[in-house]
Amino acid sequence: MSAGTAADRPVDFRHGLVVGKFYPPHAGHHALIEAAAARCARVTVVVAPSHRESIPLDLRLDWLREAHAQTPWVGFVGAYDDHPVDYADPAVWDLHCGVFRAALGGERVDAVFSSEAYGDELARRFDAVPVCVDPGRRAVPVSGTAVRRDPAAHWDRLHPAVRAWFVRRVVVVGAESTGTTTMAASLAAYFGTAWVPEYGRELTARKLARLRRDRPDATVFDVTWDRNDFVEVVREQQAAEDAAARSSGPLLFCDTDARATAVWEERYLGSTSPQVRAAARRPALYLLTDHVGVPFDDDGLRDGEHLRAWMTGRFRAALAECGVPVVELTGPHERRLARAVAACDELLAAGWALADPLLPATSADQSRLAS
Repeated sequence: MSAGTAADRPVDFRHGLVVGKFYPPHAGHHALIEAAAARCARVTVVVAPSHRESIPLDLRLDWLREAHAQTPWVGFVGAYDDHPVDYADPAVWDLHCGVFRAALGGERVDAVFSSEAYGDELARRFDAVPVCVDPGRRAVPVSGTAVRRDPAAHWDRLHPAVRAWFVRRVVVVGAESTGTTTMAASLAAYFGTAWVPEYGRELTARKLARLRRDRPDATVFDVTWDRNDFVEVVREQQAAEDAAARSSGPLLFCDTDARATAVWEERYLGSTSPQVRAAARRPALYLLTDHVGVPFDDDGLRDGEHLRAWMTGRFRAALAECGVPVVELTGPHERRLARAVAACDELLAAGWALADPLLPATSADQSRLAS
């Protein structure tokens, strides 16, 4: 092992085992893994979901590896386990342990770390020492069941990568000078979360600044666009959005997205490229800012006052085909903000629809399997 690994300090066990679904990984899971890492020269974490669950196995493994990258003596392996759950049936135990042993590659373990009541029996079947960690959830009061029921209520117990997966993305789109930036910022302030500015505006400012190095009198009407510009806008916008999702609250507000960029590409180049169209994602909600009643603010970076009605219509048509809920915002800002807040509240109230894991059929007292 390299410097800084478990080989540099005394440990109690050569090889520790942690088993669970990690559906999803949360602070309690991380504390359990850290407890094993502190006492073992090496730890193997077996992630064993069923196929019915909503979060892919590979994604859970990625999340866990990122969260525990500083303990390289902790390894993560995955195996689907679709066997029934019955803690009273030795034959069912054999089936589950067969999955775990196969994931371990037949390696021996000296200790089994668990926060669950079944930990002693699991350790016995591996001829290992049982180590119980925070069984009452007092140190870290959270469970997978609680997180699945209400991720927002347990947001601080989730790693940034997991939060990014759960984040509900709300995209504000609209023609020039219809208040998309103001709306995104206002909603972020109201919900105490992050928002993502429009990269295309930043790129416009850079293009104009470059023109003015040689032509001080250049205006935004002299700026030209090509296909690569719109590919860049999509790439950078999505990168900024993904970065913000890791530190955002349960809602993330985005001033435009790839689907809106396709409309802008059509506006400047007459058509939309397949690459830009293919980049479109599915946010949780679109907010469309109408141009009617909103004065055009010529700030030096806008050039489409005469096209605002056309663009509103194009946005409306494009969003109608995408299968994502759309709320149109009209009237003064206060009315628009109230309508947007109500739509976002409805989004949060709807919750997150995650499939239930396999649960014991025989006893309500055994309703968890390392969730």
